[in-house]
Amino acid sequence: MRTTAAQRTRIVTSRQFVLFACGFRPFFLLAGFDALVNMIVWLAAFLDPDLWPARALPAMYWHAHEMLFGFAAAAIAGFLLTAVPGWTGRTSYSGAPLISLIALWLAGRIAMIPLGLLSPLAANAIDLAFFPVMIAVLAPPLVQARKFRNLPFIGILALLFLADLCFHLGASGVLAGGEQIGLGIAIDIVMILIVIIGGRIIPAFTKSGLARHGIEVRLPANRWIDILAIAAIVAILLGDLLMPLSTANGVIALIASVAQTIRLVRWHGHRTARDPLIWVLHLGYAWLATGLLLKVMWLLGAAPFAEKWIHALTVGAFATMILAVMTRASLGHTGRALIARVNVAACYVFISVSALLRVFAPAVFPARYETIVTASALFWIAAFGMFLMIFVPILTNPRPDGRPG
Repeated sequence: MRTTAAQRTRIVTSRQFVLFACGFRPFFLLAGFDALVNMIVWLAAFLDPDLWPARALPAMYWHAHEMLFGFAAAAIAGFLLTAVPGWTGRTSYSGAPLISLIALWLAGRIAMIPLGLLSPLAANAIDLAFFPVMIAVLAPPLVQARKFRNLPFIGILALLFLADLCFHLGASGVLAGGEQIGLGIAIDIVMILIVIIGGRIIPAFTKSGLARHGIEVRLPANRWIDILAIAAIVAILLGDLLMPLSTANGVIALIASVAQTIRLVRWHGHRTARDPLIWVLHLGYAWLATGLLLKVMWLLGAAPFAEKWIHALTVGAFATMILAVMTRASLGHTGRALIARVNVAACYVFISVSALLRVFAPAVFPARYETIVTASALFWIAAFGMFLMIFVPILTNPRPDGRPG
């Protein structure tokens, strides 16, 4: 029996190794694995501090650093290495150049292993190398294609490098409080990234997603609200640098929270209940507005239930938005239907339960703090463990339609 040309294409393609065919494939997998392993290691150290090497970077700092400069950085890299070719019309980053970036990211994670495998100077240099190389890879095509609207993403990578540098200078005793400064800058930068990307994709995906269900909505952009939303988050970064944990910074956070809330209400999230791929984006953005509001309540009123506001941002907003983008992009860019089945929606629910426990439960049950942290960590592990179970086959196998990517 003869095979058609399309069938022959699919047969050949099915034999190809496609993990390094596009940036989102390996980096989204690495983000998922890093989120899982990081939490397991940190939970073990939290439950039994004697397991942590005495001379190593404190477990809390290692955990926070790796969540931001390991897990989040891998997700950001996967997004940008996929988005920039689309913005500029160039071919996808693949093969040896992509493998080199992966190796550099992995080298940074190995360098940060708290076992003293390398000298502090060597470990720091290896970990710091990733963002400058990413800039060198992504900036030229954006400039050559005159896509100046997207150059702020290069600035974000530069600021993440500076944040990581501050962290290492602090850990080395060169910059007093450098660890907190670096982590704080990184959190603010990821917030800026969510506000910029969220403002682009949430209304667009909401409109197209609702249209698939026969619901027509108008989501007109409001330039002034968008400018306020971004400017307020940038102001938080400046405030955290110049007057951290001050009343004035609380006021800035209030403005930022109100701006994000106005934005969110205008995006018709209440109409997306039937489509997890859409409502999870609204949920992640709602966690951002909530985390900012909790920061306000902590800075201005020291409300006990708002003490864990940072986890509302990191576990709630960051992890939810990362899962939302990774799942949607993994389905769409591998030629699969944009449908989140029950197991994918469960990932979204698990991460929000993890955030709810970590943020609010300690104030309600202070005597159960260890149990609460453990439960929150287990829901996180369940979320990313399920993500990997679902998406390892999707991200490591060719597209079912036989097309490249």
